Amino acid sequence: MSTCLVTGAAGFVGSHLCEQLLAEGNQVIGIDAFIPYYPRSIKERNLAILQGRPGFTFQEVDLRDADLFGILEGVDAVFHLAAMAGLLRSWQEFDSYMTCNMLATQRLLEASVVHSVKHFLNISTSSVYGRFATGNEESPLQPISPYGITKLAAEHLCRAYSASYSLPITILRLFSVFGPRQRPDMGYNIFIRKLLDGEVITVDGDGDDSRSNTFVTDCAKGIALAFKKPEVSIGEAFNIGGGEEVNVNQVLEILSELTGTEPRIVHGPPRPGDQRRTVADVSKARKLLGYAPTTSIRDGLTAQVAWQRNEPPADQ
Repeated sequence: MSTCLVTGAAGFVGSHLCEQLLAEGNQVIGIDAFIPYYPRSIKERNLAILQGRPGFTFQEVDLRDADLFGILEGVDAVFHLAAMAGLLRSWQEFDSYMTCNMLATQRLLEASVVHSVKHFLNISTSSVYGRFATGNEESPLQPISPYGITKLAAEHLCRAYSASYSLPITILRLFSVFGPRQRPDMGYNIFIRKLLDGEVITVDGDGDDSRSNTFVTDCAKGIALAFKKPEVSIGEAFNIGGGEEVNVNQVLEILSELTGTEPRIVHGPPRPGDQRRTVADVSKARKLLGYAPTTSIRDGLTAQVAWQRNEPPADQ
């Protein structure tokens, strides 16, 4: 049994990862700053699923200014998920992305060195690859949004602390995660919500942008595998993604079938900095970690639609 610190524990992926780590018998310390990127009530509902479970504790902490040294006392592994996410806002609110994604990471790395953390797992993104993320982990890193740039900077900070202080690090690049508890600003959540409410859906661009989506429980299992296999994961970067590529138009067709609603669609301009195509090459994670995503896009969307049908409004 290990003591694991999970940053961003009340978030979408973070809450699922906490469940995975608890199910595997670990003690989990969750922290989250509840930065108002979206309504706090959503994160509080995620957190309610975890609170009261044996082995889980939680603290409200802002990594940018909190005293992290006491929090890391006795921690074996750090799972760093906390970040400002989303492409569009990163153009408008760069200070927040810089401090949350870079400064917070540096302070957490510093505290991890002081406390001799055995494994620091940094959760990154396919956005570090740029407009086309279709190759393996050795592909050029050419982010085209401030979000991707700050996440790549966080990766470089991890490698610097590893090289200078021998901090054992692993980098995990997530590809388009979806499923229950997905953030309200993410595409599939927006599509489902508008279909259920009978509202017009705005598609950015022509709808041919494609993703190899990752169901959130597959994602959490992949992260946990990197933790359980430090002998092969430390010092490495891994793509964590699903194997089924679909474009926006195809997703809307599936969601139309699942909701029984014909979408009303208008097209807007492409978003600046958006990726045109991502196809997760997970051969390295499959070979070294035994990672094997199993949830199809249809099954995953079925689960997300069912969750959103029962999800109360954000302010309740």
